[in-house]
Amino acid sequence: MRNFAYARATSLKQAIAATADGAAVIAGGTELLNWMRLGIADADRIVDIGQLAELRGITATSEVIRIGALATLNEIGESELVRTGAPVLAQACLKAASPQLRNLATIGGNVLQRTRCPYFRAEAATTAALPWPCNKRAPGSGCAAKDSAFSRLALFGWTDECVATHPSDPAVALAALDATVHVVSAAGSRDSPMTDLLLTQEEAATQSATAGTARRGNCAAIENSLRRGELIVACSVPVTATSRNSAYIKVRERESYEYAMVSAAAGVALEGARIRTVCLALGSVAQKPWRVTAAEVSLRGQPLEASALDRALESALATARPVRGNEFKVLLARNAARRALLVAGGAL
Repeated sequence: MRNFAYARATSLKQAIAATADGAAVIAGGTELLNWMRLGIADADRIVDIGQLAELRGITATSEVIRIGALATLNEIGESELVRTGAPVLAQACLKAASPQLRNLATIGGNVLQRTRCPYFRAEAATTAALPWPCNKRAPGSGCAAKDSAFSRLALFGWTDECVATHPSDPAVALAALDATVHVVSAAGSRDSPMTDLLLTQEEAATQSATAGTARRGNCAAIENSLRRGELIVACSVPVTATSRNSAYIKVRERESYEYAMVSAAAGVALEGARIRTVCLALGSVAQKPWRVTAAEVSLRGQPLEASALDRALESALATARPVRGNEFKVLLARNAARRALLVAGGAL
């Protein structure tokens, strides 16, 4: 661990000024400290925003739930407001990590965590000491995962430069729910749909090719659309019939403290015995939550039955491009999505 300067922000204005000046942000610390230990990050200065009361709290109206960026995963998962208005988000938060980590991990930090690809997460003090190629760590070196036996690689949106996936559980639920992420910087504030906050490798490559020099370079390292000096302060979730009838399914190798092989966040609003509206997003299949919009459209008016769901899902997942050895994930994704839809609609 290298030496660094540490300061505790006592106001949001102070935190914004520090991030604009290039300081790294720490809140729960469950990600940044790991990055520094592994050699992924080498911050010279860190600003602690963990004491900012204006970034905490969960409030709700009949139309929207607003969650402060410093709300912990356990706070969200145990919130009656969230459990009633958006149960899929509560479930996703409580299925993440371990209870100890959920007591520290914040929603703002969780959605910005980086891939769990083992080739990226290797401990190496410098990129030169990395024992294998990784374009995220050493631009131009290659992607060791692409030809590996690792079974948690992308089905969608990947490039030859990187095939990693994003590991967040809450991000998948937020994407399915059409959540909005509220961001501030010295230049002002802006809102970003959760579906646009994180980027696939293809999106990052396109952005890198069209952006100014500040965003050019190693596009494998670009994982989100935040600009320098921007800080997430909250997220808002619309409360609808679909959000109230929602569920999260996480498929993993063990039940405790494990990242998903595949996950699915779904919401279903019925009209009689047929589907009126659906929202559906998959996790751990891309470098962002993958919204399955084709299935959402084709399922309108269909019965909430396994056969109808499978037809729509198989068609929607036909564009998947599994990396060698990850072909099974297409079937796993279909089955997880089907189960999430059935549970959300009350059929299971």
